[in-house]
Amino acid sequence: MKLKKLPYNLTVCKVHAESDIDLNKKFYFIGKTDEELSLVCKTEDTPSSTLERDDGWKGFFIQGVLDFSLIGILSKISGILAENKIGIFAVSTFNTDYILVKAENFVRAMDVLSKAGYEIE
Repeated sequence: MKLKKLPYNLTVCKVHAESDIDLNKKFYFIGKTDEELSLVCKTEDTPSSTLERDDGWKGFFIQGVLDFSLIGILSKISGILAENKIGIFAVSTFNTDYILVKAENFVRAMDVLSKAGYEIE
């Protein structure tokens, strides 16, 4: 399975309202529940008025479109990283899964996944 590195730094944050988010940016994830509005975006695109923010994330995604019938893909990756004491923040889209790790763990995460047989681009 191929993993592709994202070429930018990421921030995970909570924002006040949808109007705080620039929907014209090329990369972001929005999660909204009845309790919060969360955003994952390029660090330089983080809204200036966040409720909370956590900088210092790097990410990668599973290349290709994942069929919903495939089972355990994210579980296997997260398990390998957990065994190596690397925490994750995962986001899924219709097509694939994105895995974020803290920047200080990114090189080690790529190394352990490569050793586990994943092809890293």
